[in-house]
Amino acid sequence: MDTGIHLRKIKSFVRRAGRTRESQQHALLTYAPLFKIPFTPEPCDFSTVFGNANPLIVEIGFGMGQSLLAQAMANPEKNYLGIEVHQAGMGCLLAGIHTHALSNLRLMDHDAVEILKLMITDASLSGVQIYFPDPWPKKRHHKRRLIQTEFIALLTQKLTVGGFIHAATDWQDYATQMLMVLTETPGLSNQALDGTYIQRPIDRPLTKFEQRGLDLGHGIWDVKFKKQAFTTPNKETLASFEETTTNHH
Repeated sequence: MDTGIHLRKIKSFVRRAGRTRESQQHALLTYAPLFKIPFTPEPCDFSTVFGNANPLIVEIGFGMGQSLLAQAMANPEKNYLGIEVHQAGMGCLLAGIHTHALSNLRLMDHDAVEILKLMITDASLSGVQIYFPDPWPKKRHHKRRLIQTEFIALLTQKLTVGGFIHAATDWQDYATQMLMVLTETPGLSNQALDGTYIQRPIDRPLTKFEQRGLDLGHGIWDVKFKKQAFTTPNKETLASFEETTTNHH
C-alpha cells in the first residue's frame, strides 16, 4: 500500500507505475461502473449510494484489498468505502465485490484528502482505517507520511462522536509518530488501557503483507483512538490544513 502526504502541497498518495494482470484489467473494465464512486467536488449522500443509513467506515489505502473484503463480508450491518489509487489493488477488490455479491462495499481511486474535504460531511463517519501506510523510512521523507497533525485533525472533524481512527504499521518509529500525533489531537481518546498500543483486534484481518512481516520477526503496532463528545478539532490546525490544500489538484 502506497500512501504519503506532503504538508506544503497536500496529497494522500504518490502514484507509482505498476502492472495489472489481465483479470484485474477485466474487473476494472467490467465492475468499476457498478462498484466505484466517481469523484465529485460536492458532498455525497452515502445513504443513497448504499441504500441504507448504516454506519460508514472509510479505509484509506487498502492495498490489494484482502483485509477490507473480509471485513465487509463479516459485517453486513456496516458500510465500507475503500480508497486506493493503485489499479492492481482496485481491480482485485472489484472482482472480490462481484464474486461475493457485496452491497456494503464501494471504492474510490481519487486523492483521499480531497474526498474527505469535499465529499464527506462533518461528523458522518463511524471509523477510519489506515493499515500499513507507506512508512517513508528515510528521515528526509518523513514529511510525506500520511499520519500528521493536520490530516488527523481533518479525520477527527469527519468522525461522529464515538467514531474511531485505527492505524497499524510495522515500522516502530512510524508507530511512535502515530501515537504522538493522535495523542496530541484534541477530541481523541486512546483506547489502549496503558495509553500506548492495542493488540491487533480480531476484527482486523491479518493481511499477507503483515503475515510475511511477522514471519520475518517484524513487530506490528496498532493504535486506536475514539472521538469524544463535546469536542472539536483545533481550529488553528484545521485552518492551516485548509490553507495548504487550497487550489490543490
